[in-house]
Amino acid sequence: MYDVVIVGSGVAGAACAHELSRYKLKLCVVEKEEDVCCGTSKANSAIVHAGFDAVEGSLKAKLNVRGNRRMGELAKELDIPFDRNGSLVLCLDKEDMPKLDALYQRGMANGVEDLCILDREQVLEMEPKLTDQVYAALYAPTAGIICPFELNIALAEHAYANGVEFRFGTEVKDIKRMADGYELHTGCGVLRTRYVVNAAGVYADTLHNMVSEHKLTIIPRRGDYCLFDKTAGSHVRRTIFSLPGRLGKGVLVTPTIHGNLLIGPTAMEIEDKEGINTTREGLDEVMEKARQSVRDLPMGRVITSFSGLRAHTEQDDFIIGEVEDAEGFIDCAGIESPGIASSPAIGEMIAQLVKERLGLEEKPDYISVRKGILRPSELSREERQELIKKNPAYGNIICRCEGITEGEIVDAITRPLGARTLDGIKRRTRAGMGRCQSGFCMPRVMEILSREGGIAMEDITKSGGESRILAKPSDRGSRYGTV
Repeated sequence: MYDVVIVGSGVAGAACAHELSRYKLKLCVVEKEEDVCCGTSKANSAIVHAGFDAVEGSLKAKLNVRGNRRMGELAKELDIPFDRNGSLVLCLDKEDMPKLDALYQRGMANGVEDLCILDREQVLEMEPKLTDQVYAALYAPTAGIICPFELNIALAEHAYANGVEFRFGTEVKDIKRMADGYELHTGCGVLRTRYVVNAAGVYADTLHNMVSEHKLTIIPRRGDYCLFDKTAGSHVRRTIFSLPGRLGKGVLVTPTIHGNLLIGPTAMEIEDKEGINTTREGLDEVMEKARQSVRDLPMGRVITSFSGLRAHTEQDDFIIGEVEDAEGFIDCAGIESPGIASSPAIGEMIAQLVKERLGLEEKPDYISVRKGILRPSELSREERQELIKKNPAYGNIICRCEGITEGEIVDAITRPLGARTLDGIKRRTRAGMGRCQSGFCMPRVMEILSREGGIAMEDITKSGGESRILAKPSDRGSRYGTV
């Protein structure tokens, strides 16, 4: 019998676990995938929005601004990279200035600090590669960029270090009300809990509707992206937005925290909650709209494209709170943009709610900081040489594109909640994220994963399930004929 079960280990679920791990309680996170960060949190713009876009008084507005202010301190506690690079919202026509001014006024009402409107000359001085058509821009210096994988994984690791249990490959198929809580019927058995936190992303409506007569609908909204090689990473310094429209903030152009350049997303409402395929039309739209904001984009340096889903609701706001007709069932639903920026505040809000309901006490032995994977590339030459003397694996480069060593990959596998798939290693170390997209390093990464994780080579997968890289001997006759 748990005190709380959190369903979903994306950034919202992990943030809730992170905050609740401060207290004395029996807490479990269940996730249907093989790892944390396998849904919306793995495929997004990686932006810590300043908070000027959300409607005044909305949860998005309040939690975005609060989360933005917390992010710098949280990044230090979790030992992850974060850069307040600032953002610009471009106005390309004098006639659109009222829209830009409305964004400014909304940001001021939301409590966003240091907002200002810049004229054409000021904007082009800051970002020379912007389109010549720029008339003015809204500048938000508090906006930032972060690695969504590292944030999500760090939150989960830190929660685990503070006693939170994680169950992967555990899909909730039904929820039954009990006198003292809920039974969660999963593919791996039944879990009993006093409280449920529903952080299931695009499937949050499915769980909500199992317990409530007031039905919820999540609309998957797909967005396509293009990622450029690091040689294009300095094309712009700040995150560049166009004026937002009905379906969101539009296509952005931004550097990433690791030095790449990213453009996207589109916004297409679909029915398939697993529909993360890119489309030719979507990628063409991304490229065309990005060129309207930033000139001379080096499209020949695109190294990969991807798509992600946002959990949109008709309310167009986060849905956070105890369900009216299901006591003890707490929704953390509709967490779309600015979900990454809001995640620290979302975790705080959920934790405060549960604390009040259960009368929780703080742990005296709470571990307040987390140490990330050791990065030899961030050390001085002398420090790196000393490290290699102690552990030669840190001198063995496995991923040439990103300069990732065997030592880092071993750490990613053997640390708390360690990687068990190639994508798990990639998100923790960036091995395979470079220009060759794992074409060179995959065999060596597989060998290390097999050795350190005790996984047979033919059982290694890209991302869990049936995504095996090598065919098993039993498959070869049917697939390739008998030899």
